[in-house]
Amino acid sequence: MSFREPLLLALGLGLAPLALGFYVLSQRRRRRFAVRYTNVDVLAGVAGRSWGRHVPAALALLAFTALLIGLARPERTVAAPQRQGVVVMVTDTSGSMEARDVPPNRLQAARQAGLALSRKLPKDFRLGLVGFNSVAEQLVAPTTDRGQIDAALANLTVRGATAMGDGLELGLQSARTQVTDVDGRSRRLPAALVLLSDGKNTRGNSDPVDVADQAKKMRIPVFAIALGTQSGVLERPGGGSERVPPDLVTLRDIAETTGGRFFAAPSAARLETIYENLGTRFSTRRVKQEVTSAFAGGALVLLLAGGILSLLRTGRLP
Repeated sequence: MSFREPLLLALGLGLAPLALGFYVLSQRRRRRFAVRYTNVDVLAGVAGRSWGRHVPAALALLAFTALLIGLARPERTVAAPQRQGVVVMVTDTSGSMEARDVPPNRLQAARQAGLALSRKLPKDFRLGLVGFNSVAEQLVAPTTDRGQIDAALANLTVRGATAMGDGLELGLQSARTQVTDVDGRSRRLPAALVLLSDGKNTRGNSDPVDVADQAKKMRIPVFAIALGTQSGVLERPGGGSERVPPDLVTLRDIAETTGGRFFAAPSAARLETIYENLGTRFSTRRVKQEVTSAFAGGALVLLLAGGILSLLRTGRLP
């Protein structure tokens, strides 16, 4: 929970101990008067020793505290439907995507996961696809036409090295493309990137961590997925093999910098689940909702409860 007026909260809650202290002092005066009063029968009925007599005052103090919190305009974060947005898949198509530690191979797993995201994403969301190997290429500009995305995923081919930074930068540019409303006005939609890579950045002009800093300034989260296992091996056609583990450190850093999330996907099933969950996640957004009325209502209930208890016990309000 957060507060729109935290200073008012600090000042207000400083009054609560004063109110408690005032009540304690009043009770001490009452006991001193009771000692001087000699009619024991009347004293027993008026002063009493039951702690129950403090309950109405305690409820009143709680009500007072709730009102003070309400003055600070408390807020809670809730999930609200998001009807439009842009998601760009930035997918590694370097030679290491042919590794078979994720059966049948990493590329095929990436294709199926991309199709899962395409299915789960709300129909009014624009989905784009950027591929990167030795160079980065926008394969599909953000669109609501899922057929274009599905066809591009089916035609993904692998070659070359890993220009992760260039791919991420191109994805960022694609996500910031303005769209035109029905009334002719241009605007940018809320955007996110889904970065899938199975290796280290080995080519290109841009450092992926530097691009992540740019994404942070633009408030575009990157959800980074490391595909493959640390023991993954790429078999060379002419013989021999090469270890091709994913770069967990860089991908995690990108996600944390931009406010996204990092995922490790050592299997095709895990990767598809991640993409499906992301498709559902993008359909909502986190917004702050003011809950002042809840604290005001709670204070009213506490005041009424304290008043009723006091009337039943002593015939008067506390």
